[in-house]
Amino acid sequence: MSSQCALCEFAHIQTNRYSFVIRGALRTIRGSATHEPLVSRFQTLFVPDWRGADAAHWLRLWAAEASDALWFTPPDDSTPHRDAWLASLEATVLAADTPLVLVAHGLGCIAAAHLAPEAAARVHGALLVAPCDPERRAQLSSFAPVPYAPLPYRSVMVASSNDPGCPVRLAGAYARAWGSEFVRMQNAGHIDTDSGHGPWPLGQALFQSLTHGDAPPAPAPRATTFPSERLAHP
Repeated sequence: MSSQCALCEFAHIQTNRYSFVIRGALRTIRGSATHEPLVSRFQTLFVPDWRGADAAHWLRLWAAEASDALWFTPPDDSTPHRDAWLASLEATVLAADTPLVLVAHGLGCIAAAHLAPEAAARVHGALLVAPCDPERRAQLSSFAPVPYAPLPYRSVMVASSNDPGCPVRLAGAYARAWGSEFVRMQNAGHIDTDSGHGPWPLGQALFQSLTHGDAPPAPAPRATTFPSERLAHP
């Protein structure tokens, strides 16, 4: 396995802790099997999927309780265009008083990977959940090709084995290229309201590990080149 990506299989829940198998070793992070208020030392920017997030979505629930939270409102939702999204997203990041933690879902993950260096330098870390494959939908084609450059900040990616918007192998390829730690969930759909993910305590635990330093920083990613063909297939 590439040193750029820690592949995590969700193992089991213990009282107030989540355990993951990472490269054959056990990592334990603080968490809870019940919903707890979101706490962060950093201002958080929530970046939803291209169709937004309803009131019961974990992204909305977290944003409602996070102090000084910022919410990115996509400039369009019928046919998202990369240039419009990035102009708005980068302006939001650059206007913040302090470095941000990004919490992105779906197309929001891909937009985060497209950030220009000046904006990416203002990001402390990112939780990237259920990234999409912009080549699978004509409406999202302007976001292709997806960047495969390492992200200049620590990131954790969570993907599902049966997400209809992105094969898990492709999500793993994103994680390896971006230098993200990778959490693979079994049969979790698109990790949204439709798949039964409301407050989502597991995601909260991963977020807290990003903002409170439970997990060690990601190793410095090596420059990597990739063939022009697709890195993963359904």
